[in-house]
Amino acid sequence: MPANLLSLAEAAKCLRVSYARATDLARRGVIPVVRLGRQVRVNPTDLQSFISNGGKALPGGWRLKTKNPEGK
Repeated sequence: MPANLLSLAEAAKCLRVSYARATDLARRGVIPVVRLGRQVRVNPTDLQSFISNGGKALPGGWRLKTKNPEGK
């Protein structure tokens, strides 16, 4: 029998980040998620493995690049 899946809010608590941050990380593919239609769940075994392996870097680095046409 598969493990009970966590909601994104429960995964956010495990990671000690806000729900908005967890949602952003899930959308970017940083944290492993299971999609059930429009719902997003996290397998606790995959989440623990993700944490144990040191996580994953954000695509493009941790700083978001602004779209400033003037280059300032």
